[in-house]
Amino acid sequence: MSTDSGVRAGPARVTTPVPRDVWWEVAAHDRDCRVTQTPTWLDCQCASGHHRDAGRLYEFGDGTRIVVPLAGRHRPGRLDALESWPAGWGIGGPVVQGEAGPEKARAVLDDLLRRPALRVGLRLRPGDGELWAAAAPAAFRVEPRTTQVVDLADGPEAVRRGYHTQVRRDVRRAERMDVEVEVDRTGRLVPVFYGLYEKSIERWAGRQHEPLALARLRRRHDFPSSRLTTVAERFGESCAIWVAWYQGMPCASIVVLRHAGHAKYWRGAMDRELAHPCRANALLHHLAIEEACAAGCDRYDMGDSAPGSSLARYKANFGARSLTTPLCLRERLPLSAAEHALRETAKRVIRFQDA
Repeated sequence: MSTDSGVRAGPARVTTPVPRDVWWEVAAHDRDCRVTQTPTWLDCQCASGHHRDAGRLYEFGDGTRIVVPLAGRHRPGRLDALESWPAGWGIGGPVVQGEAGPEKARAVLDDLLRRPALRVGLRLRPGDGELWAAAAPAAFRVEPRTTQVVDLADGPEAVRRGYHTQVRRDVRRAERMDVEVEVDRTGRLVPVFYGLYEKSIERWAGRQHEPLALARLRRRHDFPSSRLTTVAERFGESCAIWVAWYQGMPCASIVVLRHAGHAKYWRGAMDRELAHPCRANALLHHLAIEEACAAGCDRYDMGDSAPGSSLARYKANFGARSLTTPLCLRERLPLSAAEHALRETAKRVIRFQDA
């Protein structure tokens, strides 16, 4: 039900929540629309019961329509958080049909600034920072973020040429060692993925000097198995769970989502003792990239990485380029600073080591 329909935001008419048919129409006209900017992605968040649909549609007199996907909390207005997206849900930001120039961007951001919520956040997709971050009022703080993306526009042969020599060697090794790969688009392999995810938690805990019980509690809270089940159910054929089997046992798995020209590597897990010797992860990404090319995708999004980290270097070996995807954040109280201070204190207490 619309709770703010026909309200004006400068030159725009505002409707919230966004009618699903309109959102899909706008997404169809925005060639850069990502998996994580679709109504399905918001529905997955709301299915957990922790979030609600707070998206806003801006319609301008020249026919331009801008959808700002937003997830809110079930809290009174001044205690609410309106985010696109909450932590762990990736890139959101505006979806545009028509031309969004500085004046329209400013009108949208001014309207968001007037929301009574404690926190309003927009995680922008690659290329949007030049317009949206530049148009953000001074009350918004712009924080740097980096996402790594493989360009598929020139086809699979060009992508393979962009691989580092090590990746090509790893793929050949996995093929020689008869690693078997299975792809599931029904959700049947969710338990297999999550079993590998549990093994990954043990490995991450040891590497980061984190008590295993705490690591399990934290990781299961951040990514419960029910979340993957929900995403697999709602995305259907557009959610592929890739599993590599070695000597009859699952050794590595990745989850890849797709919308239009955007393929997104969302999650990965492995049993390192099995996966590393046979280079299963390299094979899985290689096959997922090949499938994305065959499906007509022009990019394979490998997600966020800290610049200079081992994870960033690993993704770069597949030809992934680092792209700026800033976070525009307005907080009425310094919540992020307080959360950061608490995390850093806890890390010092347990001698946590960032990987």
